[in-house]
Amino acid sequence: MAEKQSLSEVHQSVATGQKKGWRRILAFLGPAYLVSVGYMDPGNWATDIAGGSKFGYQLIWVLLMSNLIALLLQSLSARLGIVRGLDLAQASRNTYPKWVNFPLFILAQTAIIACDLAEIIGMAIGLNLLFGLPLIWGISITIFDTVLLLFLLNKGMRKMEAFIVSMVFIVGLSFLVEMFIVEPSLKEIAKGFEPSMLGGEALYIAIGIIGATVMPHNLYLHSSLVQTRKFERDSKGIKEAIKFNFIDTAVALNLAFFVNAAILILAAAAFYKNGFHEVAEIQDAHELLSNIFGSVAPALFAIALIAAGQSSTVTGTLAGQIVMEGHLNLRIQPWLRRLITRLLAIVPAFFTILYFGDDALGGLLILSQVVLSLQLGFAIIPLIHLNSDKKEMKEFTIKPWVKVLAWLSAAVIVALNIKLAIEEIGGWMAESHNAWYMYAIVLPISILILVLLVYIFIYPFVGKKQRIGNVPHGDALAIGRVEKINYERIGITVDFSENDRKTIRHALIQGGKEAHYYLIHVVETAAARYHGKTAMDHETQADIDNLKKYQENLADLGYHATPHVGFGGTAKAIAEISNTNKLELLVMGAHGHKGLKDLIFGTTVDSVRHKVDIPVLIVR
Repeated sequence: MAEKQSLSEVHQSVATGQKKGWRRILAFLGPAYLVSVGYMDPGNWATDIAGGSKFGYQLIWVLLMSNLIALLLQSLSARLGIVRGLDLAQASRNTYPKWVNFPLFILAQTAIIACDLAEIIGMAIGLNLLFGLPLIWGISITIFDTVLLLFLLNKGMRKMEAFIVSMVFIVGLSFLVEMFIVEPSLKEIAKGFEPSMLGGEALYIAIGIIGATVMPHNLYLHSSLVQTRKFERDSKGIKEAIKFNFIDTAVALNLAFFVNAAILILAAAAFYKNGFHEVAEIQDAHELLSNIFGSVAPALFAIALIAAGQSSTVTGTLAGQIVMEGHLNLRIQPWLRRLITRLLAIVPAFFTILYFGDDALGGLLILSQVVLSLQLGFAIIPLIHLNSDKKEMKEFTIKPWVKVLAWLSAAVIVALNIKLAIEEIGGWMAESHNAWYMYAIVLPISILILVLLVYIFIYPFVGKKQRIGNVPHGDALAIGRVEKINYERIGITVDFSENDRKTIRHALIQGGKEAHYYLIHVVETAAARYHGKTAMDHETQADIDNLKKYQENLADLGYHATPHVGFGGTAKAIAEISNTNKLELLVMGAHGHKGLKDLIFGTTVDSVRHKVDIPVLIVR
């Protein structure tokens, strides 16, 4: 049974088999760098700056713990993609009942929107800090980075990876230079690795750090990106791919840890030590850097912020495509999928600026990371179950000690999230004085989400093992006996261009001299649109005369034809003529528009296809 490929446009597009030695290792490196971008996006900046300015070096151990959990979970995600050739969304769809997949998609999509929201705000703030561009304009500009994604996808996987790695390099280099400028205390940094009890605001920021570090959409993304490598699907080839991808993951995530730790240390050394304990805003951080260290550090800070936002936006789009195709088996154009995600993220950002002012964006950033963290359980629990499935993973099933560590990580994340949710909902209820909507909307939704989390944990232990398969069109059917179809009523669309000759010839081949032909032309002038059949302007008259010429020409050749003129919307008019005359086949010429022209002029062929129930032959 053929499986539907994850990210089919780049599936197995990077060959590894011909390379030897270190070149072979390098061929596998790349996917984890795309994933690591999510670990150093603007959302991380907000939580790291807030943590460093409020609590100094105290939360470094949370960063380290988050990074170790991320390394474990990302390696499980890569293993799933390599061994089963499925991404996390596809594998979840195979494992859980149909009704579960829709809420799982909604939750994953919410996480992607939250991530995109962080990237929009980060980009807008970066442009504001570097060029003085108002935040509302910066947010508007981020709509157009859809074009960047399409450009990179067309250039191939290696080019996209090169772009991402260059962005990561800019971020890393910027912070390395800033470390020398701020001169942090190495003794206090070392003390920050010692675990401590968390509560109140420290817990909120710690969960934000976990949500910003271990990102749910990255688990979907990594399981798909590893499939861009082509390798031998035998035991040796799979083992080698798992090993090289683990190296890729370890190097990339350690780099991400360095960047996150550098941001937190920068905030601790520059702000906490100087008595600025409430620097939750990226803009404040930039301004204080200017006051304390001059112009170089803040400029590097803004450049790194733009690079982080721009690279994260590419990976967020890919994750959205994977989640939609995997959970819902629904594929739409990448530019449209990107635009929808971005608009869903831009709306809350616009609303926040318009109603609460520019200063509220920092709080929105941290909230977006907490939303990410709350969604983590719904990605982690299926991931561990899938890697523990001996029937599907065979010899590559994770070892018991890895399973224990993975479940412990999941338990810590879910427990922290439940604690946070209870605290936050309790706070909202107190602030709203137990308003009706808390009992009618917030509490029921929270309970339903908790029940779903318990269900996806229990189901693989007790539910029937099912095998849906990610086949988009079903299995191949027996064709059976083939009989000639004799069409008697054939429609031919004409537009009096040089394409007509081909269109008419192909139609005549289908029906021969026994069929009756309906020559269809639609008049699209403004007069025709408004006045319909009563319009008799010059163009309408000329078109009717041309149709009659075609009719006479066919009669001379021994074919029977009648002219039919439609008015207004092309697709609708063609469909009406086809249905009224009970046509059995419609032959249409394709104009061959590509790209921008299709977006501007639309595709008549596609529209007609959806409006008629008869076969449509398209002639180029």
